[in-house]
Amino acid sequence: MVDRIPPHAYFIVSAVHHYLGPAFAVLLFASVEPLGVAWLRIASAAMIFAIWRRPWRTWRKLDRTTRFLLAGWGAVLAVMNLSFYSAIDRLPLSTVAAIEFLPVILLAAIAVRSPRNGLALLAAVAGVCLLTDVRLIAEPIGFAFAAANASLFALYIIFGHRVARNTQLSGIDGLALAMIIAAAVAFPFGIAEALPAFTDPWLLAAAVGVGVTSSVIPYVCDQLAMKRLSRARYSIMVSLLPATATAIGIAVLSQIPTIPELAGVLLVIFGVALHHERK
Repeated sequence: MVDRIPPHAYFIVSAVHHYLGPAFAVLLFASVEPLGVAWLRIASAAMIFAIWRRPWRTWRKLDRTTRFLLAGWGAVLAVMNLSFYSAIDRLPLSTVAAIEFLPVILLAAIAVRSPRNGLALLAAVAGVCLLTDVRLIAEPIGFAFAAANASLFALYIIFGHRVARNTQLSGIDGLALAMIIAAAVAFPFGIAEALPAFTDPWLLAAAVGVGVTSSVIPYVCDQLAMKRLSRARYSIMVSLLPATATAIGIAVLSQIPTIPELAGVLLVIFGVALHHERK
């Protein structure tokens, strides 16, 4: 049944939820600090995966190489989420989303030197320049976190694709194990800021909802898509994400982009869609 659904459909579901959950998380920032929300997102997703998949049974069967792969992916997930939430606390969702894709395009341009990739990189850099021109001076820390998140997002795709194609375990079980590791890695950074949610059932329920919409649904869909899509094809499809982030930022957060910002997002989308990666 799962394999009968086109992988592109899974990607579309992931694309919508990739920023829908974080948009709702921004609304929680009034009551819980960003690192606290980030940890609650990771921890609630880890709890759901633990109940659903019971992945510790799989861990015992894995070789050392696969365990290191999952540990690395878990660490990436933890730091990526902490950086992402610190960035969206300071910058519009669409700006952070656009910056996420520069490493993907840069790696492609280095790996496959061609006029096409040169144009793709130029378009993406121009788009990010438009997005950062006004806010860079005002929010240098926000851009530092966005840049860190961008680098880690590229690693997320690399690690995630390897786990999806690993023959020792299912991609979802690998995701479950990585998410539990991520919760442990992020614990010292987010637990103190997460404490207010434990005294308010509504805040805790909202945080769990963010975990479901941000980490469970999109990451599971990513694994189902990556299993059947090449890394090059998946990387091209992520060109939809800045547009998704812009639409969700408008609908949920009332973050209306200016004309230069909208032009910047479109240039980044064009650059990601244009670039070519050797398979």
